[in-house]
Amino acid sequence: MIHEIAEITIKPGTAEAFEAAVREAVPLFRRAKGCVSMRIDRTIERPETYRLLIGWATLENHTVDFRGSEDFQAWRALVGGYFAEPPKVEHLETVVNGF
Repeated sequence: MIHEIAEITIKPGTAEAFEAAVREAVPLFRRAKGCVSMRIDRTIERPETYRLLIGWATLENHTVDFRGSEDFQAWRALVGGYFAEPPKVEHLETVVNGF
């Protein structure tokens, strides 16, 4: 499994609306090919910064299947207007799992 981590910084004063838009977008991820988990966390020290964490069965499920889908366009339409800057996205693979 691959984990996508996107750091998202939103415009000041938009947290409630952004979080509502993310909640509205959850079904887009639930039906995405290869998506096995999705959550978003807010950074305590920087409350306008969030981390979107998504588990994908394969890297291509994110980079090809989801990014090339209408659901990706719908995701960006829901949340993109709140971004203060483009998200920083990385993909991780587990090399050691202690649990």
